[in-house]
Amino acid sequence: MAKRSLHEQQNSMGLYLRDPERCAPPAEMDPARAQVYRDLVFANLSSLISGTFPVLVNILGDDQWRALVRAFLRDYRAHTPKFGEITEEFVEFLASGPQALAEGSWPPFMVELAHYEWVEMALQQSEAEPLPASDAEGLPSRPLHVSPLAWPLAYSWPVQRVGPDYQPDTAPDQPTLLLVRRAEDWSVKFSELSPLAWRLLQRLNEFPGLDGRAQLQGLAEEAGMTGSQTFFENGLALIQQLHGEGVVGAIN
Repeated sequence: MAKRSLHEQQNSMGLYLRDPERCAPPAEMDPARAQVYRDLVFANLSSLISGTFPVLVNILGDDQWRALVRAFLRDYRAHTPKFGEITEEFVEFLASGPQALAEGSWPPFMVELAHYEWVEMALQQSEAEPLPASDAEGLPSRPLHVSPLAWPLAYSWPVQRVGPDYQPDTAPDQPTLLLVRRAEDWSVKFSELSPLAWRLLQRLNEFPGLDGRAQLQGLAEEAGMTGSQTFFENGLALIQQLHGEGVVGAIN
């Protein structure tokens, strides 16, 4: 048999490292040494990912977690060489509905829980800048902008409550609306949003040219509260609160 090229040997090694259950190590390599590399690659990947998803790891247990990491290593082709972005690709892998998830018994909230846990790390590492300082008095008369360090999120599952002692089987009728933001001290804050607050933040992104007053008028129309002074005052108080937290700012 002709000697295989280095490229062919490397390809065999890569297939083995990804899927040792179905692929053999290169024939030219000592099997014991190949196993060492196999175990190192898997352990390093599992360690790299697991720190971002402590709740999910705890819920799944060691065997299921290892099976999930193995499926990710075997079936997914990452689009980034950066270690810090691998966890985002892991979330994308789960959200893509891989065959490995269809074959096993997994928590129905797993994909959303993984995203929820990843968000904290993503905001901590984000290079986005906070909004520049703006005067609260100008909020009604200037276009408003949502900080890139404040993410309004909607989930089907109450992910902020999920844990080893609370694992729902059925999603509630109403979605879970959350605001995740990075504070000035770089800590990540989580809070629940009312449907109106959620919609307000949506509108700021959908209609970036409208000033605060116009945004509240549009929100009032959607809520069937057109012309209500109380609605306007409560809405303005909400905008001022979000402004004080660095979530919303006026565009000069």
